[in-house]
Amino acid sequence: MNDIAVDVLIIGAGPSGCVAASYLKNNGISCKVVEKSTFPRFVIGESLLPRCMDHFEETGLLDCLMERKYEIKAGARFLKNDVVCNFDFSKKHTPGWDYTWQVPRADFDHTLVKEVVKKGVDVSFGHEVTDVKFDTNGHSNTTVKDENGKEYNITAKFIIDSSGYGRVLPRLLDLEKPSSLSPNSAIYTHVKDTKRPEGVEGTLITFDVVRDDVWLWFIPFANGNTSIGFVGPTEFIESYEGTNTAKLREMLKISDYYYDRLKDEDFLFEPHIIKNYSKAVKQLYGKGYALTGNSAEFLDPVFSSGVTFATESGLKAAKLITKELNGEKVDWENDYTGYIMKGVDVFRTYVSEWYTGNLQKIFFHRPENPIIKEQICAVLAGYVWDETNPFVKNHNRLVKTVAKVIDMENEMAN
Repeated sequence: MNDIAVDVLIIGAGPSGCVAASYLKNNGISCKVVEKSTFPRFVIGESLLPRCMDHFEETGLLDCLMERKYEIKAGARFLKNDVVCNFDFSKKHTPGWDYTWQVPRADFDHTLVKEVVKKGVDVSFGHEVTDVKFDTNGHSNTTVKDENGKEYNITAKFIIDSSGYGRVLPRLLDLEKPSSLSPNSAIYTHVKDTKRPEGVEGTLITFDVVRDDVWLWFIPFANGNTSIGFVGPTEFIESYEGTNTAKLREMLKISDYYYDRLKDEDFLFEPHIIKNYSKAVKQLYGKGYALTGNSAEFLDPVFSSGVTFATESGLKAAKLITKELNGEKVDWENDYTGYIMKGVDVFRTYVSEWYTGNLQKIFFHRPENPIIKEQICAVLAGYVWDETNPFVKNHNRLVKTVAKVIDMENEMAN
């Protein structure tokens, strides 16, 4: 392949890269996408949030997804000790989409990238970034190895790193740093779900909390398959012996709600394990580049925020790059890092307080407070930049405060 010159090089063809590429293409900015994998390919992150629907709609990617008829996700259910907490996205504080989807990511991502290619974006699969150098203006020269092992170079004015867990620029530029969250791991697979009941029960995404720091996800797809996985401290996952199949089979026994439904189901692939999945970086941008999605920060799967942060950051980076290429001044520290980290920090609080047990106290306290529930529901729908919501604006203290009130109520009741 000959050397290439473009305005923007995008590393990774997942949702973040596709949203960024579609926006750039719509605005007349030349871009090139390189993707190490060959699509369709399996990837985790199968439960979306309503907020990302805004991103697909704005970039012209919604219609192709609508045609796939994915399983509707109108809320989420949390179970613990026979108490059920249902969140309905139509009953949330912040206006916006009241549903999203539960998606097999191989099909979902492939649908997105095919639409981007149809728009005229140049996408190369099986191409791996091996080196990158920036000049004093922030312009880059990137070495790429194609599917045959042959190297070529791409020069670009900007790079958007949407490489997900590949974390290309964080590795090459020494940008990685330890996450502030406790080390957790996940083990997961898909099942055919032959015992799926009719109606809502058969399609509802559920988080089955088997102990304060361990939970099972259950994500039904429209194709009849279901994604299941346990999340917990790394030492919990490692405490089970044998193959990954044996580990997950044994773990299922601690789910009173789902064990009978799942005990005889065949796993559609050997369960995968991701150890210590939380990731962080020293900075989200530099001269000539921006990190998006999991290549920057990944928190935890408990509230399904991964794809939404990927598309939010991919779209924001594309918008700021377009402004800069059009001669407008961009304050990357405030307009990118400041903006993205506001949302990340809200979800970081919710993840942290989930594992301390404070958020679980609020979820499972009875009777429910409908106003608090609507405000928390907006956060769980991904609207974490809406500071009219007290549980966004005061996230650092409000979850703790409400949990303390619940503790005092329980003490008085006893």
